[in-house]
Amino acid sequence: MSEISTKPYLLRAIYEWCTDSGYTPYLAVKVDSATTVPMEYVRKGEIILNISYGATSGLKMDNDAIHFRARFNGVSRELYIPVQNVLAIYANENGQGMAFEVNVTAAEMAPASSDEAAAPSLSAVPGKQDVPAETVSAPDDNDEPPKKGGRPTLTRIK
Repeated sequence: MSEISTKPYLLRAIYEWCTDSGYTPYLAVKVDSATTVPMEYVRKGEIILNISYGATSGLKMDNDAIHFRARFNGVSRELYIPVQNVLAIYANENGQGMAFEVNVTAAEMAPASSDEAAAPSLSAVPGKQDVPAETVSAPDDNDEPPKKGGRPTLTRIK
């Protein structure tokens, strides 16, 4: 019997925690040919999506994929994200959530005829209070201070 992945259950749990706490759930996704998202918003092969109740319509988080409708520049789009391609889910207001390693995307798995899928590996994202001050590094490599306001970004901690 093949083992069931915990990833879709964790995604639904963090989503529910965000909404119950009054936070805005955001999803970081690795984009490939199996992913249906507006390509004009993809940066470096990834996209960040607001998946709150007010930003989506018909949100359905299955064990295999997340699909919903959302507006981009006033145009309604149908989005499809394989669970395997989800990099992180987090609360926009405080950054708390969960990050996942995506070694093989859904598009890379499609040609393989193997019956066993690799289980996704998980890593916890510590809150700011959990990280000692001396281990915190700059958000990017160019030594510029982070910009205030604007679009939120996700920092991966490995």
